[in-house]
Amino acid sequence: MLDESIFKAYDIRGIYPTSINEDIVLRIAYFYVKQFNLKNICVGRDIRSSSPSLFSSFIKGANAAGAKVTDIGIISTDMMYFASGFYEFDGGAQITASHNPKEYNGVKLVKNGEPISSDTGIFQIRDLVKENLDKDIKIEHNIVMDRQDILSDYVEHVLSFVDIDKIKGLKVVVDAGNGVAGYIVTEIFKHIDCTLIPLYFDPDENFPNHPANPMDENNVKDLEKKVVDEGANLGIAFDGDADRCVFIDESGGYTSGYFMTAILARNILRDNKGAKIVHSPQLTWAVDDTVNSMGGISILSKTGHSFVAQKMKEEDALFGGEISSHFYFKRNYYSDNGMIPMLMGMELLCSENTKLSTLLNYYREKYITSPEINYTVSSTQENLERIENHYKNMDGVKISKLDGVSIEFEDWRFNLRGSNTEPVIRLNLESRSKTLFNEKLAEVESMIK
Repeated sequence: MLDESIFKAYDIRGIYPTSINEDIVLRIAYFYVKQFNLKNICVGRDIRSSSPSLFSSFIKGANAAGAKVTDIGIISTDMMYFASGFYEFDGGAQITASHNPKEYNGVKLVKNGEPISSDTGIFQIRDLVKENLDKDIKIEHNIVMDRQDILSDYVEHVLSFVDIDKIKGLKVVVDAGNGVAGYIVTEIFKHIDCTLIPLYFDPDENFPNHPANPMDENNVKDLEKKVVDEGANLGIAFDGDADRCVFIDESGGYTSGYFMTAILARNILRDNKGAKIVHSPQLTWAVDDTVNSMGGISILSKTGHSFVAQKMKEEDALFGGEISSHFYFKRNYYSDNGMIPMLMGMELLCSENTKLSTLLNYYREKYITSPEINYTVSSTQENLERIENHYKNMDGVKISKLDGVSIEFEDWRFNLRGSNTEPVIRLNLESRSKTLFNEKLAEVESMIK
């Protein structure tokens, strides 16, 4: 029996071994290679206890379908994206469940350097696996693969996004969350004149100190305290597969991906007038206003790695960001990366001789927002339609259905979108004042059933 819910909008992910296991992953690999006629792919993995066996099964399935496989080791997901583009593999896979708890695992896939989403192949692979669940796949006894160490090329690549001579004298606390980030960050800091204070750098499949999900502010409390105790200039938290980073300012203040997208966009547009910047629709004003003021072009995309990367490629955009602290770069094969924004943030603080809190306070005061709020509902679609109908005839309203429904007025706006896998609706709301924010948050919440 196939649990179809593991096939999500931009990756494949479930609880091991009940919903995802060696047989399912073998079949995913087989039909992934067959579907896209892949000949030469790279495969990496994270540090979860189930990753080695799922990795072996993936290679067996890919071999059986006719692909040559290169093992690129225990790496971050963004290293797989890099390897796929830099070494010109026609496909790539990472065995990982990203920020999910230890009992989860999954697969992220690319083809010809482009991430595969529900729009571009994940659901086709799901259907092929489902239709051929009882089919015997002939497996060679021996796994056939090459091995390649990509760390030095990857470090050189991420360092090329900044002027390393400008990055001096900072004290930076980095929380690797017992995931894969530690050894990569250690190597990067060998090339810059800054002090690294490591936190939870030892890889541990049990994530003993806190879940490797920095989007939950409860998981960065140790980092926030360490930044203050050490008198550090900056804190950085990585998720389990290290493809996103969350910034902590020097006062221990948590930084949203929303405001960091605006700050990084401002920095990039300073030297790239007219560049296109892609961002997600949950919260928009801070990014739109910043991009427009710097002479750039602001473009919205559906939420999710593969959707943002696809939109960036379509529009030839230079940079993209999401409120989830995923940051994307054209010169990084349009993929997201955790190390590049860390370096860019450090370079910005040094070149402007400023504090992160100083940069953030402008946005914190001007744009009042909440963290994303989740509500369990009986019907996602019914809620979206009913709330849209409530506002659609009001004066001055603007409505977008790019991703869920966005309702915008002159002094406040919100986005509601449903989960792809569960009866949950997600709310993001922003306003020009705290009083109005509280009023409108209560108003929208009262309509969610």
